Amino acid sequence: MNENLVARVRNLSVGFGPVGRELPVVRDVSFDVRRGQALAIVGESGSGKSVTSMAMMGLTKRAGGRVLSGSMELYTRDNQVIDLVSAPESVMRHLRGSSMSMIFQEPMTSLNPVFKVSAQLTEAIILHKRCTRAEADAQALRMLDLVRIPDARQVMNRFPHELSGGMRQRIMIAMSLVCEPTLLIADEPTTALDVTVQAQILRIIKELQSNLAMGVIFITHDMGVVAEVADQVMVMKRGETVEQGSVNVVLQSPRQPYTQALLAAVPKIGSMQGTLLPAKFALIEDQTSAALATQPSVAPDYQQPPILSVKSLSIRYDLKGGLLGRVHRRVHAVEAIDFDIYSGETLALVGESGCGKSTSARAIAGLMPIQGGNIVFEGKSLGSLNKSGLKTLRRDIQMVFQDPYASLNPRLTIEDSLMEPLQVHNIAHGAEARKQVRSLLERVGLSAEHAQRYPHEFSGGQRQRICIARALTLSPKLIIADEAVSALDVSIQAQVINLLQDLQRDMGISFLFISHDLAVVERVSHRVGVMYHGRIVEIGPRHSVFENPQHAYTQKLLSAVPSADVTVARKRFELIEEVAPSRIYDINYQAPGMSYREVAPGHLVASSNIM
Repeated sequence: MNENLVARVRNLSVGFGPVGRELPVVRDVSFDVRRGQALAIVGESGSGKSVTSMAMMGLTKRAGGRVLSGSMELYTRDNQVIDLVSAPESVMRHLRGSSMSMIFQEPMTSLNPVFKVSAQLTEAIILHKRCTRAEADAQALRMLDLVRIPDARQVMNRFPHELSGGMRQRIMIAMSLVCEPTLLIADEPTTALDVTVQAQILRIIKELQSNLAMGVIFITHDMGVVAEVADQVMVMKRGETVEQGSVNVVLQSPRQPYTQALLAAVPKIGSMQGTLLPAKFALIEDQTSAALATQPSVAPDYQQPPILSVKSLSIRYDLKGGLLGRVHRRVHAVEAIDFDIYSGETLALVGESGCGKSTSARAIAGLMPIQGGNIVFEGKSLGSLNKSGLKTLRRDIQMVFQDPYASLNPRLTIEDSLMEPLQVHNIAHGAEARKQVRSLLERVGLSAEHAQRYPHEFSGGQRQRICIARALTLSPKLIIADEAVSALDVSIQAQVINLLQDLQRDMGISFLFISHDLAVVERVSHRVGVMYHGRIVEIGPRHSVFENPQHAYTQKLLSAVPSADVTVARKRFELIEEVAPSRIYDINYQAPGMSYREVAPGHLVASSNIM
């Protein structure tokens, strides 16, 4: 019945390239989206999921694509039927934001870097709801509170670059929901979010979906998200639909080998119970079957001095105000944290978005100043290094950032981007550098022919693999992976993590692995540190922390891990909803010290309760 429809797509084909010679990337796709229900479109990176959604929003033309055949219809709340294929741009511009809204995968590319959060949030409210500035500000603050942003009024006055990746994604979600659209398209909406915030965001979307009779399209590679939110599921592979049906049928009784392989490749919490060392993931071979993982990695030598030692690291951000613009308060981003990383070891830092994980990582890489403590790499204090020493440090410590598109120069080909560090450090030039670039691309699952393409020609997952290849160009001793695999589908994620473990085994590389995906952390790490409110509240061997979590926050994180089991996943919404306490203090504020107790060898838990 059409009265329940929000959108109907029939036999959609989308291609890119010169007119008459388009290469089809989506072929003969059909689906319905109904009011109060969610359709999940799942598949590997490059399967056509995002292109399908971009076509519905009328955005493929800007990327050189067009609809080759098929129909797309939007059913508005005032009973209009809009033909999205033939609608002029003026109509589409009105629909976008009011009747249709989209949450994009990479928030930094969706937020204007020169405008504050307040201006970007209120723009759509004023345009579509025709309200006053004060009313728009109040609505914007309400949405920021809904998506669990602490100090929402302070965040309204910040620029996007001043926020963590997860905070930016939450702002994007607030922007997309602020006008209460008829159809919400969420393209990897919770990729950058930790499990607790992810659960709350998904619940908010589900509540609005029900209260507003809103239809939702979830585009994701996370089967746990699918199990939680979807009513219908469509599995895509190479631009085509391979399986479609209700979430219970597709996830519990998949018929197609490809769907079965995708489900088998999903990381599962508890899969490493009883093991001490990281182990490789099983891979999807020929897209249809899972192969057995190989032997676990070699244990680090903890008798040798650590390659990296962080002692009492503290980082502050000044907040200015008043007529004279003086510093009157400070954000305590990181508060006196301590940890070591040994040669050949992977230490994982986990915690909610904004807890200080990425800030700590940037300080270790020499990308930002510190206000207290010391960072020692290979026996040298970072604070004592001159310009030459810092250049050597940046060769030995490489970083893979959370947002791949923001990490690549859009005007450079991939070959030029990967050759640049080789040339800057006089490692290779000309033909030899190009040869190394092609070899690196193949090691991260791409082909040599990709070298001549530009970043916008790749999917989000492919761009992240390129960033990992760039980090490997200088053969570093320590790689800081800041949510490096969060944008990847499960099969590519497994390949990349297996590659990192191979490099660690063969070259003794150490990793600081920052992630909100605890199922991946369990598989890849030797030790785990849990951060909350700028502090490390629990740290120890991975098996000890995961199998015997002691701190209340660690227990909460583990209980919030998503599951691809539909019967289990729907219970994850029953979470504590407290907002993290503010970390903004007067300039004279002195943070209290932290004491730890050892509950097992090397397993330390904060004695002070900061929750």
